[in-house]
Amino acid sequence: MLPWLLLLICALPCEPAGISDVSLKTRPPGGWVMEGDKLVLICSVDRVTGNITYFWYRGALGYQLETKTQPSLTAEFEISDMKQSDADQYYCAANDGHDPIPSELVSIHVRVPVSRPVLTFGDSGTQAVLGDLVELHCKALRGSPPIFYQFYHESIILGNSSAPSGGGASFNFSLTAEHSGNFSCEASNGQGAQRSEVVALNLTGLSLVPTENGISHLSLGLTGWLLGCLGPITMALIFCYWLKRKIGRQSEDPVRSPPQTVLQGPTYPKSPDSRQPEPLYENVNIVSGNEVYSLVYHTPQVLEPAAAQHVRTHGASEVQGGIA
Repeated sequence: MLPWLLLLICALPCEPAGISDVSLKTRPPGGWVMEGDKLVLICSVDRVTGNITYFWYRGALGYQLETKTQPSLTAEFEISDMKQSDADQYYCAANDGHDPIPSELVSIHVRVPVSRPVLTFGDSGTQAVLGDLVELHCKALRGSPPIFYQFYHESIILGNSSAPSGGGASFNFSLTAEHSGNFSCEASNGQGAQRSEVVALNLTGLSLVPTENGISHLSLGLTGWLLGCLGPITMALIFCYWLKRKIGRQSEDPVRSPPQTVLQGPTYPKSPDSRQPEPLYENVNIVSGNEVYSLVYHTPQVLEPAAAQHVRTHGASEVQGGIA
Protein backbone atom coordinates (compact mmCIF):
# COMPACT_ATOMS: atom_id res chain seq x y z
CA MET A 1 0.00 0.00 0.00
CA LEU A 2 2.84 2.42 0.85
CA PRO A 3 4.56 2.25 -2.54
CA TRP A 4 1.27 3.12 -4.23
CA LEU A 5 0.94 6.24 -2.04
CA LEU A 6 4.46 7.30 -2.94
CA LEU A 7 3.73 6.91 -6.63
CA LEU A 8 0.51 8.93 -6.25
CA ILE A 9 2.30 11.80 -4.51
CA CYS A 10 5.02 11.91 -7.15
CA ALA A 11 2.43 11.90 -9.92
CA LEU A 12 0.69 15.04 -8.60
CA PRO A 13 1.98 18.28 -10.23
CA CYS A 14 4.30 20.18 -7.90
CA GLU A 15 3.96 24.01 -7.98
CA PRO A 16 7.38 25.65 -8.46
CA ALA A 17 8.65 27.93 -5.65
CA GLY A 18 8.47 31.78 -6.26
CA ILE A 19 11.25 34.37 -6.12
CA SER A 20 12.78 34.89 -2.73
CA ASP A 21 15.53 37.50 -3.19
CA VAL A 22 15.40 40.96 -4.88
CA SER A 23 18.32 43.41 -5.03
CA LEU A 24 19.05 46.87 -6.46
CA LYS A 25 22.38 47.99 -7.93
CA THR A 26 23.45 51.20 -9.66
CA ARG A 27 25.55 52.26 -12.59
CA PRO A 28 27.90 54.01 -11.97
CA PRO A 29 28.47 51.80 -8.95
CA GLY A 30 28.56 53.00 -5.37
CA GLY A 31 25.59 55.32 -5.64
CA TRP A 32 27.67 58.36 -6.72
CA VAL A 33 26.82 60.22 -9.92
CA MET A 34 27.82 63.60 -11.37
CA GLU A 35 25.19 66.23 -11.93
CA GLY A 36 24.02 66.01 -15.53
CA ASP A 37 25.16 62.41 -15.94
CA LYS A 38 23.02 59.30 -16.37
CA LEU A 39 22.00 56.98 -13.51
CA VAL A 40 20.87 53.39 -14.14
CA LEU A 41 18.94 51.46 -11.44
CA ILE A 42 19.30 47.68 -11.96
CA CYS A 43 16.75 45.42 -10.23
CA SER A 44 17.60 41.67 -9.98
CA VAL A 45 15.84 38.49 -8.79
CA ASP A 46 17.26 35.08 -7.84
CA ARG A 47 15.09 32.96 -10.19
CA VAL A 48 12.64 33.23 -13.09
CA THR A 49 9.36 31.31 -13.14
CA GLY A 50 7.71 33.25 -15.93
CA ASN A 51 6.95 36.91 -16.41
CA ILE A 52 8.11 39.11 -13.56
CA THR A 53 6.83 42.61 -12.90
CA TYR A 54 9.48 45.05 -11.70
CA PHE A 55 8.79 48.28 -9.80
CA TRP A 56 11.12 51.20 -8.97
CA TYR A 57 10.47 53.59 -6.11
CA ARG A 58 12.01 56.77 -4.75
CA GLY A 59 12.21 57.64 -1.08
CA ALA A 60 11.28 55.66 1.99
CA LEU A 61 7.59 56.41 1.42
CA GLY A 62 7.73 54.70 -1.95
CA TYR A 63 7.00 57.22 -4.71
CA GLN A 64 6.64 54.95 -7.77
CA LEU A 65 8.83 55.87 -10.73
CA GLU A 66 8.50 53.03 -13.27
CA THR A 67 6.99 49.57 -13.91
CA LYS A 68 8.19 46.88 -16.34
CA THR A 69 7.09 43.25 -16.97
CA GLN A 70 9.48 40.80 -18.61
CA PRO A 71 10.68 37.19 -18.21
CA SER A 72 14.24 37.98 -17.10
CA LEU A 73 16.39 37.95 -14.02
CA THR A 74 17.15 41.71 -14.29
CA ALA A 75 15.48 44.88 -15.42
CA GLU A 76 16.82 48.44 -15.72
CA PHE A 77 15.41 51.90 -15.16
CA GLU A 78 17.36 54.94 -16.38
CA ILE A 79 17.40 58.57 -15.22
CA SER A 80 19.15 60.39 -18.06
CA ASP A 81 19.91 63.80 -16.52
CA MET A 82 20.61 63.69 -12.81
CA LYS A 83 20.13 66.87 -10.81
CA GLN A 84 21.17 67.77 -7.30
CA SER A 85 17.53 67.50 -6.27
CA ASP A 86 17.53 63.83 -7.41
CA ALA A 87 19.78 62.81 -4.53
CA ASP A 88 17.64 60.47 -2.40
CA GLN A 89 17.02 56.83 -1.44
CA TYR A 90 15.79 54.39 -4.07
CA TYR A 91 14.57 50.76 -4.07
CA CYS A 92 12.85 48.26 -6.38
CA ALA A 93 10.41 45.34 -6.02
CA ALA A 94 9.64 42.22 -8.07
CA ASN A 95 6.39 40.21 -8.39
CA ASP A 96 6.03 36.85 -10.10
CA GLY A 97 2.30 36.51 -9.46
CA HIS A 98 2.49 36.30 -5.73
CA ASP A 99 3.12 39.12 -3.29
CA PRO A 100 5.79 41.64 -4.48
CA ILE A 101 9.14 41.39 -2.76
CA PRO A 102 11.07 44.68 -2.21
CA SER A 103 14.82 45.26 -2.27
CA GLU A 104 16.82 47.17 0.29
CA LEU A 105 17.14 51.00 0.14
CA VAL A 106 20.10 52.39 -1.81
CA SER A 107 21.28 55.99 -1.24
CA ILE A 108 22.09 58.00 -4.38
CA HIS A 109 24.48 60.98 -4.09
CA VAL A 110 24.71 63.61 -6.80
CA ARG A 111 28.08 65.29 -7.08
CA VAL A 112 27.85 68.95 -8.11
CA PRO A 113 30.95 70.64 -9.55
CA VAL A 114 31.88 73.93 -7.93
CA SER A 115 30.69 77.14 -9.53
CA ARG A 116 33.00 80.09 -10.13
CA PRO A 117 33.85 81.45 -6.67
CA VAL A 118 33.55 85.07 -5.58
CA LEU A 119 36.44 86.73 -3.73
CA THR A 120 35.72 89.52 -1.25
CA PHE A 121 37.76 91.39 1.34
CA GLY A 122 36.70 91.65 4.96
CA ASP A 123 35.68 94.83 6.78
CA SER A 124 38.60 96.73 5.23
CA GLY A 125 37.24 96.38 1.69
CA THR A 126 39.63 97.07 -1.16
CA GLN A 127 41.28 99.95 0.78
CA ALA A 128 43.76 98.91 3.46
CA VAL A 129 46.68 100.31 5.44
CA LEU A 130 50.04 98.63 5.66
CA GLY A 131 50.27 96.46 8.74
CA ASP A 132 46.53 95.73 8.83
CA LEU A 133 45.21 92.20 9.23
CA VAL A 134 43.37 91.55 5.96
CA GLU A 135 40.71 88.87 5.53
CA LEU A 136 40.15 87.21 2.17
CA HIS A 137 36.84 85.37 1.83
CA CYS A 138 36.21 82.98 -1.04
CA LYS A 139 32.85 81.33 -1.68
CA ALA A 140 31.47 79.07 -4.39
CA LEU A 141 27.69 79.38 -4.49
CA ARG A 142 27.28 75.80 -5.77
CA GLY A 143 29.28 72.66 -5.27
CA SER A 144 29.17 69.43 -3.32
CA PRO A 145 31.20 69.41 -0.10
CA PRO A 146 33.92 69.28 0.90
CA ILE A 147 35.28 72.29 -1.01
CA PHE A 148 38.96 73.16 -1.01
CA TYR A 149 40.03 76.81 -1.49
CA GLN A 150 43.36 78.37 -2.44
CA PHE A 151 44.16 82.10 -2.22
CA TYR A 152 46.51 83.89 -4.61
CA HIS A 153 48.37 87.22 -4.78
CA GLU A 154 49.08 87.62 -8.47
CA SER A 155 50.24 84.06 -9.29
CA ILE A 156 51.71 83.29 -5.85
CA ILE A 157 49.79 81.07 -3.42
CA LEU A 158 49.19 82.87 -0.12
CA GLY A 159 47.49 79.98 1.66
CA ASN A 160 44.56 77.59 1.59
CA SER A 161 41.47 76.66 3.55
CA SER A 162 38.59 74.20 3.28
CA ALA A 163 34.83 74.04 3.85
CA PRO A 164 33.96 70.48 4.95
CA SER A 165 30.22 71.18 4.83
CA GLY A 166 30.24 73.46 1.80
CA GLY A 167 29.94 77.21 1.64
CA GLY A 168 32.89 79.60 1.80
CA ALA A 169 36.21 79.85 3.61
CA SER A 170 38.51 82.67 4.73
CA PHE A 171 42.23 83.35 4.92
CA ASN A 172 43.88 86.08 7.01
CA PHE A 173 47.28 87.70 6.51
CA SER A 174 49.21 90.77 7.65
CA LEU A 175 49.47 93.38 4.90
CA THR A 176 52.92 94.44 3.67
CA ALA A 177 54.08 96.72 0.85
CA GLU A 178 54.63 93.67 -1.37
CA HIS A 179 50.91 92.83 -1.21
CA SER A 180 49.86 95.72 -3.42
CA GLY A 181 48.23 94.35 -6.56
CA ASN A 182 45.68 91.74 -7.60
CA PHE A 183 44.18 88.91 -5.59
CA SER A 184 42.12 85.86 -6.59
CA CYS A 185 41.02 82.48 -5.23
CA GLU A 186 40.32 78.99 -6.56
CA ALA A 187 37.66 76.45 -5.51
CA SER A 188 37.75 72.70 -6.09
CA ASN A 189 35.83 69.65 -4.85
CA GLY A 190 37.45 66.92 -6.93
CA GLN A 191 35.13 67.56 -9.88
CA GLY A 192 37.18 70.33 -11.47
CA ALA A 193 38.51 73.68 -10.26
CA GLN A 194 37.17 77.18 -10.83
CA ARG A 195 39.08 80.47 -10.46
CA SER A 196 37.53 83.72 -9.27
CA GLU A 197 37.81 87.10 -10.93
CA VAL A 198 40.78 89.27 -10.00
CA VAL A 199 40.23 91.91 -7.30
CA ALA A 200 42.73 94.77 -6.81
CA LEU A 201 43.77 95.91 -3.32
CA ASN A 202 44.81 99.57 -2.87
CA LEU A 203 47.27 100.41 -0.10
CA THR A 204 46.68 103.67 1.78
CA GLY A 205 47.81 105.34 4.99
CA LEU A 206 51.07 106.48 6.55
CA SER A 207 52.22 103.27 8.15
CA LEU A 208 55.90 102.42 8.37
CA VAL A 209 56.85 98.87 7.54
CA PRO A 210 60.17 97.37 8.74
CA THR A 211 62.21 95.75 6.00
CA GLU A 212 64.47 92.73 6.26
CA ASN A 213 67.45 94.99 6.98
CA GLY A 214 65.65 96.65 9.87
CA ILE A 215 65.21 99.91 7.94
CA SER A 216 61.75 101.42 7.84
CA HIS A 217 60.36 102.85 4.66
CA LEU A 218 57.26 104.86 3.86
CA SER A 219 54.31 103.01 2.46
CA LEU A 220 53.29 103.29 -1.11
CA GLY A 221 50.23 105.22 0.04
CA LEU A 222 52.42 107.90 1.65
CA THR A 223 54.50 108.19 -1.51
CA GLY A 224 51.42 108.72 -3.61
CA TRP A 225 50.05 111.26 -1.16
CA LEU A 226 53.29 113.23 -1.13
CA LEU A 227 53.49 113.27 -4.90
CA GLY A 228 49.91 114.43 -5.14
CA CYS A 229 50.45 117.29 -2.68
CA LEU A 230 53.96 118.42 -3.64
CA GLY A 231 53.14 118.66 -7.32
CA PRO A 232 50.71 121.60 -7.07
CA ILE A 233 52.81 123.28 -4.34
CA THR A 234 55.94 123.10 -6.51
CA MET A 235 54.11 124.60 -9.46
CA ALA A 236 52.80 127.45 -7.30
CA LEU A 237 56.30 128.23 -5.98
CA ILE A 238 57.76 128.25 -9.48
CA PHE A 239 55.02 130.62 -10.66
CA CYS A 240 55.61 133.00 -7.72
CA TYR A 241 59.36 133.02 -8.36
CA TRP A 242 58.82 133.72 -12.06
CA LEU A 243 56.38 136.53 -11.30
CA LYS A 244 58.77 138.11 -8.81
CA ARG A 245 61.62 137.99 -11.31
CA LYS A 246 59.43 139.54 -13.99
CA ILE A 247 58.39 142.43 -11.74
CA GLY A 248 62.03 143.02 -10.73
CA ARG A 249 63.16 143.20 -14.36
CA GLN A 250 60.40 145.65 -15.25
CA SER A 251 61.41 147.99 -12.40
CA GLU A 252 65.03 147.95 -13.57
CA ASP A 253 64.31 148.33 -17.32
CA PRO A 254 64.19 152.05 -18.42
CA VAL A 255 62.30 151.12 -21.56
CA ARG A 256 59.38 149.61 -19.64
CA SER A 257 59.42 151.99 -16.64
CA PRO A 258 56.67 154.66 -16.62
CA PRO A 259 57.67 158.24 -17.46
CA GLN A 260 59.02 160.19 -14.54
CA THR A 261 57.54 163.66 -14.77
CA VAL A 262 59.76 166.37 -13.34
CA LEU A 263 57.66 168.82 -11.44
CA GLN A 264 59.26 172.18 -10.86
CA GLY A 265 57.87 175.02 -8.87
CA PRO A 266 57.43 178.52 -10.27
CA THR A 267 60.56 180.65 -10.67
CA TYR A 268 60.71 184.38 -10.02
CA PRO A 269 63.17 186.42 -12.09
CA LYS A 270 65.43 188.92 -10.47
CA SER A 271 65.17 191.44 -13.28
CA PRO A 272 62.03 193.08 -14.73
CA ASP A 273 63.04 192.13 -18.24
CA SER A 274 62.80 188.41 -17.62
CA ARG A 275 59.34 187.91 -19.07
CA GLN A 276 59.92 185.07 -21.56
CA PRO A 277 58.57 181.66 -20.42
CA GLU A 278 61.21 179.06 -19.99
CA PRO A 279 60.52 175.51 -21.21
CA LEU A 280 60.79 172.60 -18.85
CA TYR A 281 61.93 169.16 -20.06
CA GLU A 282 61.16 165.69 -18.82
CA ASN A 283 63.78 163.00 -18.69
CA VAL A 284 64.28 161.25 -22.00
CA ASN A 285 63.02 157.65 -22.44
CA ILE A 286 64.02 155.25 -25.20
CA VAL A 287 60.84 153.57 -26.36
CA SER A 288 61.90 151.34 -29.26
CA GLY A 289 64.76 151.03 -31.66
CA ASN A 290 66.76 154.21 -32.16
CA GLU A 291 63.80 156.54 -31.71
CA VAL A 292 63.97 159.07 -28.88
CA TYR A 293 60.97 160.79 -27.43
CA SER A 294 60.77 163.76 -25.02
CA LEU A 295 57.89 165.39 -23.29
CA VAL A 296 58.06 169.25 -23.14
CA TYR A 297 55.94 171.24 -20.71
CA HIS A 298 55.40 174.99 -20.79
CA THR A 299 54.86 176.47 -17.36
CA PRO A 300 53.83 180.13 -17.11
CA GLN A 301 55.85 182.05 -14.57
CA VAL A 302 54.13 183.65 -11.64
CA LEU A 303 55.55 187.03 -10.61
CA GLU A 304 55.61 188.41 -7.13
CA PRO A 305 53.16 191.28 -6.48
CA ALA A 306 55.90 193.96 -6.46
CA ALA A 307 57.35 192.74 -9.71
CA ALA A 308 53.91 192.59 -11.27
CA GLN A 309 53.18 196.20 -10.24
CA HIS A 310 56.48 197.31 -11.76
CA VAL A 311 55.64 195.61 -15.01
CA ARG A 312 52.21 197.23 -15.20
CA THR A 313 53.61 200.77 -14.34
CA HIS A 314 56.48 200.42 -16.77
CA GLY A 315 54.15 199.30 -19.49
CA ALA A 316 51.77 202.20 -18.93
CA SER A 317 54.60 204.73 -19.10
CA GLU A 318 55.73 203.38 -22.42
CA VAL A 319 52.23 203.65 -23.80
CA GLN A 320 51.83 207.25 -22.65
CA GLY A 321 55.21 208.19 -24.03
CA GLY A 322 54.26 206.77 -27.34
CA ILE A 323 51.07 208.77 -27.44
CA ALA A 324 52.89 211.96 -26.54
